[in-house]
Amino acid sequence: MLKGLTRSLMVATMLAGSALAAQAQEFTLRATANSNENDEDYDGLVVFKNYVEQASNGAIGVEIFMGTQLCSNPEECTQGVAEGTIDIYITTSGGFANAFPYVQVFDLPYLMSDDRVAEGALSAGSPVVTWLQDRILADSGDLIRLMTIGNTGGWRNFANTKGRVQMPGDLAGLKIRTVPADLPQELVKALGAAPTPISWPELFTSLQTGVVEGSKNGITDIMAMKFPEAGLQYVTLDGHAYMGALWVMNNEKYMSMDEGLRRVVSDGFYQLQQATFASPKRKSIQAYQDFAAGGGDLYVPTPEEKAAFKAAAEPVYEWFKTNVDGGEEVFNALTESVAQVEAELEAIRSRELK
Repeated sequence: MLKGLTRSLMVATMLAGSALAAQAQEFTLRATANSNENDEDYDGLVVFKNYVEQASNGAIGVEIFMGTQLCSNPEECTQGVAEGTIDIYITTSGGFANAFPYVQVFDLPYLMSDDRVAEGALSAGSPVVTWLQDRILADSGDLIRLMTIGNTGGWRNFANTKGRVQMPGDLAGLKIRTVPADLPQELVKALGAAPTPISWPELFTSLQTGVVEGSKNGITDIMAMKFPEAGLQYVTLDGHAYMGALWVMNNEKYMSMDEGLRRVVSDGFYQLQQATFASPKRKSIQAYQDFAAGGGDLYVPTPEEKAAFKAAAEPVYEWFKTNVDGGEEVFNALTESVAQVEAELEAIRSRELK
C-alpha cells in the first residue's frame, strides 16, 4: 500500500514539475534542416534540443522541422532566418554562398588534412570562426548570427561512373556534378574535368543517364541517395574538402534572451557541433562496407598522388583570393587556424610518442 502511494506521489510530482516547466517556457526556437531524420543534421538538433531544454529548466523549448516544412531551399531558408520566421537553420558553403560568397573558403581543397585538424580549426574562437561570425553578422545587417560550424557528411571525395581515379589526369574530360557556386566549378576545371551544375534531387537521374559522370560527395550521402545504383562505382578517397555545416540563428531572437539563456543556447550549439563531428564517422563505417559489398571500388591515393592533386588545384587559391570579396582575409584566417592546430597537435603527439 505504501509503495503504491509513494509511486503515486512520485508520478504526481513529476507531472506537476512538467506542468510548471511548460508554464515557465519563455522562448520557442524553431529549427530546420533540409534533410531527413537519418542525417547527422538531425542528430545534432536532437542533442541541441535535449541540452537546451534541460539546461534552461524549460525556459527554452526547441521545435525541430526536418525537410521542407518551413522552407524549401537555402535562399528561402536564409531569408526566413533574417526575417525571424525561422530561428535556427543549417546550411553548407554552397547553399550560403549567394548571400555570403566568402563561406566558399570551405570548398578550397586540401587545406585541412584530417578530422582532428578540421575540428580544431573550426572550433569556437579560432581565427576563421571569429572572422566569419563578425562578417556574417555585419553583412546581414545584424540579422543573422553564425553560431557554430559542424559537419554534414564527412569529407568530399571524387566519385565517378567510369573508372578508378588515381591522378588528376584521370579526371580529364569527366563531367563532374557541382553546386552552382563558382569555386567548386573552378576546382573541377583546374583538375581538367568539366563542371556541370546539377541540383541535388536531380543527381541520381543525371548519373543514370550520363548527363554527369561523377560528383564530389561524402560516402554517407552517396549511399543514402543510392548513387551506386545509378552507376557511381568508383570513389577516390582524396578528402579534398571537409563538409562544413554552418549553423545560423536569428540574431534578434538570440539577443532577446537574458545573458544566462544566451549562454545555454551557445553551449547547446557546442553540444550540437560535437554530435555532428561524431555522427559521420560512425555512419561512414557501414556506408563504406555497403559500397564495397556492392562491387564499388575504393581507392586511397598515395602521399605522392595526393600531392599531385593539391598542386593541380593550387590555382584555385589565387582565384578565390582575387575574385571573392573578403577572400584573401578569410583564406588567411583559415590557414592561420590550421597552422595553429597543427602546431598544437605536433606538440601533443611529441609528448604522447615518447
